[in-house]
Amino acid sequence: MSVAERDELPPVPEPLPHPVVDNHCHLDIGRDGAPRDTREAIDAAAAVGVPRIVQIGCDLRGARWAVEAAGEHPELVAGVALHPNEAPRLAAEGAFEDAWAEIERLAADPVVRAVGETGMDAFRTGAEGRAHQIESFVRHIDLAKRLGKTLVIHDRDTHEDILEVLDAEGAPERWVMHCFSGDGDFARACLDRGAHLSFAGTITFKNAEPQREAVRLSPVDRLLVETDAPYLTPSPHRGRTNGSYLVPLTMRRMAAERGADLGELCAAVEANTFAAFGGAW
Repeated sequence: MSVAERDELPPVPEPLPHPVVDNHCHLDIGRDGAPRDTREAIDAAAAVGVPRIVQIGCDLRGARWAVEAAGEHPELVAGVALHPNEAPRLAAEGAFEDAWAEIERLAADPVVRAVGETGMDAFRTGAEGRAHQIESFVRHIDLAKRLGKTLVIHDRDTHEDILEVLDAEGAPERWVMHCFSGDGDFARACLDRGAHLSFAGTITFKNAEPQREAVRLSPVDRLLVETDAPYLTPSPHRGRTNGSYLVPLTMRRMAAERGADLGELCAAVEANTFAAFGGAW
């Protein structure tokens, strides 16, 4: 696939019969160029039944942008954090404490509903960064508790580590496993601890049967949907630029896996998202 083909937006899917929320998106990030115009992206999503988006900032620039965008666009709320791969880099540069102070300040803004994405990542950060990831994760857990905001967790190849930290610190009242990547057993472990499980376009990939198992076994009141756009574009457009307007592809796969009525499942996912992120907006 050429760069031009990858950057070309996939076609618009059939609209959903009931609105849902894209609970994890990066509107400020492009793939190889500038991101899509924010207003255009929001309107495109709304036209297919995705009228609300949680905009996630993963570093200081992204966190500032998320707060500013959510202040300008009522369809958005924000999440702010230092990504698990960002924390070790900042610590190595001696810049973590200053960055953390700004995240604390930004997180107090009323447009911020979530502290995240935080967590752990063993794919891009090696063992040398583990201690810094854990320290950052612990601070984000504490911040979510202090501010009464939702904790959004990034987990890449660190399932047991995530549970170990959560068990030691105690999970907040509301927390979300972003882009759930585990199997049924891990899903049960998270659900037992009070998590909402958020599923992205990855569940449409051929090698994602463990995640589809998790979709099937999750209680209907714990399911969320997301894009993680511009990444993780659902099949049949895998590899191309993702956007919130493609949520219908993932929702239809979720409904098919569960043998559920699409409209009823959409209504449940919308209600779940409002419950998980502290109410409607």
